[in-house]
Amino acid sequence: MSNLVEMVKFNNGQQYPILGLGTWQTTPELKESEQTEIYEAVKSAIDIGYRHFDCAAYYNNEKSVGKAIAEKIKKGIIKREDIYITSKLWNDKHNPKDVKSTLINILKDLGLDYLDLFLIHWPFATRNDPQAQGNTVLLLDSGDSYLDTWKAMEQCVQLGLTKSIGVSNFNIKQIQNILEVATIKPAVNQVENHPYLTQNKLKDFCESNSILLTAYGPLGSPYRNTNPKELLLYEPIVKQLADKYKKTAAQILIRFQIQRGVIVIPKSSNPIRQKENFDVWDFKLSKEEINLLESLNKNLRYVLFTPAMHLKEYPFNECS
Repeated sequence: MSNLVEMVKFNNGQQYPILGLGTWQTTPELKESEQTEIYEAVKSAIDIGYRHFDCAAYYNNEKSVGKAIAEKIKKGIIKREDIYITSKLWNDKHNPKDVKSTLINILKDLGLDYLDLFLIHWPFATRNDPQAQGNTVLLLDSGDSYLDTWKAMEQCVQLGLTKSIGVSNFNIKQIQNILEVATIKPAVNQVENHPYLTQNKLKDFCESNSILLTAYGPLGSPYRNTNPKELLLYEPIVKQLADKYKKTAAQILIRFQIQRGVIVIPKSSNPIRQKENFDVWDFKLSKEEINLLESLNKNLRYVLFTPAMHLKEYPFNECS
């Protein structure tokens, strides 16, 4: 089934599957059962045909992801060159001297020799508040510029530790700043993206600079949202299209991104839903239906990074 997946081409010539599996976890300290869940989820996804896995150091589950991949490679089901692995640099590792060592540790956890794509997770550095109990409060750290971080990311490409680099949660101004100093362009910008948050202005800017968007939360992050009026999966227009094509609402939302040329990484640990989410290659939405879904935009964000919300330097409302 993996042969069905459409590929996109990065600005450096590397190809990447347009559909992948997200591995985001809700807590930085995972129980053994949660580690087992992601291990089993990656194994079942590989069997279904997924070859693109979106990971991050912050998810604290990359050892489990790597264990699942290693098992499938050992059994001859996949080869390393068949899979595409993304990981991300967390906010407390923005200091240029930390970037290479952090990536090496990521590779060790994943059991890999190189990444296919390495992203700066957020456009600002943080550190723990030494005055807080248990160091649970984050402070923004103005001492590390993401521009210096980017130069260290470029060195990781030159060292062969990753094939491509990119950013996540960056707005237009922040990407412009990187482009002014970059010798290697970002390949992608990974952002929250769905019909309630279409990000078209950002999408157009990125595409004009040969940067692709990756959509996280493409189903409207139902696990984050308790307001029934904001549940994208129950949006009447989405449900109407699902009925028309005899597909699930999730399949409509995934197909929506694929036809927009946006890389999409829905998350599911349920093999049945994984298979449904992967089964999006036998139908096509019309241009009018794409436009209709885009008309649902209301700049609704489910994902917010609280410490930066009040700072003008990081205006999240300018991402779209």
